[in-house]
Amino acid sequence: MLARRMNMHKITLVESKESFPCKDGEHVLGAMVRLGRKGIPSGCRGGACGVCKVKVHHGYYLQRPMSRCHISVEDLENQVVLACRIFPSADIHIEVLGKMKNNVLYGKPKNQAKSESQ
Repeated sequence: MLARRMNMHKITLVESKESFPCKDGEHVLGAMVRLGRKGIPSGCRGGACGVCKVKVHHGYYLQRPMSRCHISVEDLENQVVLACRIFPSADIHIEVLGKMKNNVLYGKPKNQAKSESQ
């Protein structure tokens, strides 16, 4: 039996030009959490909190329904979505918006932050 090769997509942060892999079938927030940065929200992951808002500048993705409390029709038209509700089908470029921005762009890895506080 042949093993199925898992596709990986590259997620690029437009602000920093940093990129990281996202597994096929994985939401963008899951890939961001794997960066290991302190303060990336990972509890909700279902669109209820609206904290993981991003703007997709380039690339293709599948999206699951998003609450109108957090993402308006106008947001969707402007490619503003929740990272926990989009699944890349190709490489994408995103801009992190709102409360999560500083944690993703400037946050220290969790293990580094712990060792510095000791």
